[in-house]
Amino acid sequence: RQAWERALRPKRCRLACSERLRWLVAHKLALEWSPEQIAGWLRREYPGDPDMRISHEAIYRSLFIQSRGVLKKELTAHLRTKRQMRLAKGAQSRTGQGQILDMVSIRERPAEAEDRAIPGHWEGDLLAGANDTNIVTLVERHSRFTMLVKLARRDSATVVAALAQKIGSLPEELRRS
Repeated sequence: RQAWERALRPKRCRLACSERLRWLVAHKLALEWSPEQIAGWLRREYPGDPDMRISHEAIYRSLFIQSRGVLKKELTAHLRTKRQMRLAKGAQSRTGQGQILDMVSIRERPAEAEDRAIPGHWEGDLLAGANDTNIVTLVERHSRFTMLVKLARRDSATVVAALAQKIGSLPEELRRS
């Protein structure tokens, strides 16, 4: 119960607060206008009234998240695509990047690595910069010894080869794990 109470936003969405705005949005949806068209029309129709503006993402959220209780579910039938759910544009991953195969969560790290008591546990990260510049960082968790490896590309083969070469150049006492 406390978690649900803490999850509540401090303010209600604009459609919940303004009956006039809610009616206009629902009316335009019933006329089969898209949320993008409605948001643009509101900006042009009410240029001096910020209370009569709403983003298309807020309209979509009010349609698909029924716990808001703002717009009726039946209005989704007037949308051009008839899907039941929708992700925000920023939440879609078109490239598949960021998906690590056979990933092991950092939460499954052994206790001795977590408290940095025993040497030999390494942590790595890939940093991608502007103009396709890429660097791999390797940090030994006990001593905090850090290595940086500049990469020509950031594909798996290049990263693995660069790490293997760098680790091979370490003294034997730092390579054991």
